[in-house]
Amino acid sequence: MSSATQLFAAFIAMGLILIALEIIVPGGILGAFGVIALLGAIAIGFVAFGPQGGILAAVAVLIFSAVILAVWLKLFPRTRMGKALTLQKDGRSFKTDPTTPSPLLGKEGVAASNLQLSGIATIDGRRTDVVAESAFIPAGARVKVVKVEGHRVVVREIHAASAESVGTTPSVAV
Repeated sequence: MSSATQLFAAFIAMGLILIALEIIVPGGILGAFGVIALLGAIAIGFVAFGPQGGILAAVAVLIFSAVILAVWLKLFPRTRMGKALTLQKDGRSFKTDPTTPSPLLGKEGVAASNLQLSGIATIDGRRTDVVAESAFIPAGARVKVVKVEGHRVVVREIHAASAESVGTTPSVAV
């Protein structure tokens, strides 16, 4: 086996391995290098096998790569690692119905950090990213969820005087 033929086989193996790793490590870099390696194998095929052999090698690489990719995509999700890396259900059950009110709406909690437009509040015992409805809310202040839009939870500070006088008319001292 000549060195060009060995290099041809190595580039094919490297290209397929990099493309397979792209499924596990997303980002596009490994897949791009895998495609470049396969294109390099095709170029080396022309050197190793001549013009007619190069064309035959190019067609073989494309068909072989497509078959290997199809088998990989068919079998990988069934493996233990594939099950851990892929969704086993469709995503419809993960989405909330926009007509259903959020369970956080109307709940009260405590600002865990200063809310200078946004910060953290503890609501129902859970730390939640929140946005202040208006101005600054100091840490430790009582807050109430007034609006939920997707992942955006809007809170308003509950003042002690307003919490006690809810539903009463303020009296005026004369």
